[in-house]
Amino acid sequence: MFYSMVLSTEIPVSPDRDHPNWPSLPILPFMHRRSLLAAPLLLLTPRLAFPQGAAAETPSATAPPAGAPDDAQAQAAPADALAPILDRAASLPSLHAVRVAHDGRTIAARGYHGHAADGAGNIKSASKSVISALIGIAIEKGVLEGPDQKIAPLLEADLPADPDPRLKEITIGNLLSMQAGLGRTSGPNYGRWISSRNWVRAALAEPFDDEPGGAMLYSTGSTHLLSAILTRQAKRPTLALARDWLGGVEGFSIASWARDPQGIYFGGNDMAMRPSSLVAFGELYRNRGRAPDGRQVIPARWIAESWQPRTRSRFTGDDYGYGWFGRDIAGSPAHYGWGYGGQMIYVIPERALTIAMLSATDQPAGRSGYRDELHALAAGIAAALG
Repeated sequence: MFYSMVLSTEIPVSPDRDHPNWPSLPILPFMHRRSLLAAPLLLLTPRLAFPQGAAAETPSATAPPAGAPDDAQAQAAPADALAPILDRAASLPSLHAVRVAHDGRTIAARGYHGHAADGAGNIKSASKSVISALIGIAIEKGVLEGPDQKIAPLLEADLPADPDPRLKEITIGNLLSMQAGLGRTSGPNYGRWISSRNWVRAALAEPFDDEPGGAMLYSTGSTHLLSAILTRQAKRPTLALARDWLGGVEGFSIASWARDPQGIYFGGNDMAMRPSSLVAFGELYRNRGRAPDGRQVIPARWIAESWQPRTRSRFTGDDYGYGWFGRDIAGSPAHYGWGYGGQMIYVIPERALTIAMLSATDQPAGRSGYRDELHALAAGIAAALG
């Protein structure tokens, strides 16, 4: 398999599956196979009983101490409200970490089952939301024209020898919303795709399953094409762009990121981040692209465009925009990124709430019911904070 990692000192990443809902494929030799998930639990209901010792292994962490005593007291109240909910979350065997920010403050951070509360983890397809942010910034900077820009001239060197005429109709927006029409490189086709010698050419050579702009066809090949486009148009690696354009945001960093055989950073998969970095990224979106220091990092109009429903997932029924899913959580509109195994970033603007969750990467979250348990956990957190 042609695959490379950079800055991979913190975690190994596995390139053997990417769709959040797809069943597990064989795990690489360095990965440890965990036992199958326990039967889904009725999380966050009064009827749920926990065995003794089921509490999280890392205590809840409130926001950093403020200078005034009344600030500390104000922070303690919401953190105390979350404590029993986060205690119950320890019954989820795949859960590694949860971090919660409310009104711009980190009010809780937990690690579970021996994992640190802020250890780096592979966020898998939740990184598609990061790719979307980079595209929006690239448009603002004039590197790209906009979501209606056709991709064929940008990837001309990698088009098939006898290209389907419909390749000329695919736009950047189509790639972002998973409506390119090209056959999926995810699910059962994922292993074949990442075993190819050139992932960009292989994605462009997929036969069409629908017209550009048609149904949602979830495919990491689409977001990888976006990474290739960014690299070529900006003449810089995608990781360098991310560190330049997003790296100045307090708390945001990318610990490691895989690359394809040509050295292009893997658009939409195998990116390692800490829960605190995910929260910093989510907070950037919650604040309409404005960083804590007041800088406008992502255009506010791009965030609105990214959260606008453009299609719907046939796996979940949830809306999908430009790299973000949408659904109601605790009665409020929520936007979330989702990666295989249960890597989640939730942004609930009307509740001033951002939640990051990291999980094991060796089991699917959709078919096991675990994804729904994480949605319930997020809903419980939101309801507790009012």
